[in-house]
Amino acid sequence: MSRVVVTVAEHVDRPAACAWCGRALDRDAERLPGRLRCRACGAATTDPWPSDAELEHAYGAWYRPAGGRFAGVGDAVLRRMRAGLARRLDALAPPGAVLDVGAGDGSLVAALRARGRPALGLERAPVRPGVRPGEVAALHEPFAAVVFWHSLEHLRGPGAALDHAAGLLVDGGLIVVSMPNAASLQARAFGRRWFALDLPRHLVHLPAEALIARLQVCGLRIERVSHWRGGQVVFGWLHGLVGTLPGRPDLYDAIRRAPARRVPMGRGARAATLAAAVALLPGAAALAGIEGLLGRGGTVYVEARRYYHRGP
Repeated sequence: MSRVVVTVAEHVDRPAACAWCGRALDRDAERLPGRLRCRACGAATTDPWPSDAELEHAYGAWYRPAGGRFAGVGDAVLRRMRAGLARRLDALAPPGAVLDVGAGDGSLVAALRARGRPALGLERAPVRPGVRPGEVAALHEPFAAVVFWHSLEHLRGPGAALDHAAGLLVDGGLIVVSMPNAASLQARAFGRRWFALDLPRHLVHLPAEALIARLQVCGLRIERVSHWRGGQVVFGWLHGLVGTLPGRPDLYDAIRRAPARRVPMGRGARAATLAAAVALLPGAAALAGIEGLLGRGGTVYVEARRYYHRGP
C-alpha cells in the first residue's frame, strides 16, 4: 500500500488524491453524496475538499464550548467512559506514555494521569493541561500506546498519521482506533443523513476492512475488532430514526447545551425531539444489535499491537 502524504492546497474543489491511500482520484472514482470513493482501497474522501478556513468555520465556538457540550449528565457520562478506556489501556499497554490524538477536552489524558500513567494529548484547540496543538507526524518520542478515538477521520492525512503512529510504538505497544464504519448498515440506511458522515469535519470515510488492512500493512498484529465498543453505535441509529420524522428534527442538537448547538432550538421542539428519541430507543437498540452481530456496526473499534522481536 502506498504511503504518500496528501498535500492539499488552500482550496481545491475536487480532491486530487484519496485521503487514505494517496492514490490519484481519477474520473472513474465512484461519486457518492459529498464524497469520492477510491476504487483501489475502498475509502471515500470528502468532496469538495475543504480549505483550512472552511474547516476552522466548521469547528466554530459552538463545537466544543468551555462549559461542555452536553446537557444533563452527558459530559459526566463521557468522562466516566474515558476513565474506563484509561483502565483498559493501563492494563494492556506496556510501561510508558500514552498518546491521545484528537484528545478533545482532555478527559482521557486526565484519567490516565490519575492512574499514574504519563499521557500526552493532541488537539486543534487545547483546553486542558497535558493537551497541546500539533500533528502526530511532528512527534518522534516512543509511546506505549497511541489512541485515535473518533479522530482519525478528522485528519487531512489519516493514513500517513496512522503509519507514523505505528512507528512510534515501543515493543509490545498498542494502537487503539475507534471510528465510524462506512460499511455499516446504518451508513447504508441513512445515506447523506447518516450521523457519522459529519461533512465537512470528517475528511475520510472508511469501511472497517480498510482500517484493518492498513494496520496490518503497518506491521501490527490485530488483537481485537469490536462493533460494540466504539461508541455512537446505538446513537447513530437513534439519530437517523428521529431525523426521519416530520421537520427532520436533529437529536444531536437536542442533547447538547444551548451554546453547543449548530442552530437554535426552542424548548418545545427540543422536548418533542427528546420524547421521540425515548420512543424510538428500543428499535434503535435492536437495529444496533443486529448490525453488531453481522459485523457491520456503525462504529468499529480495533486494538492492534506492535512486536519487534517476537515471532507470529
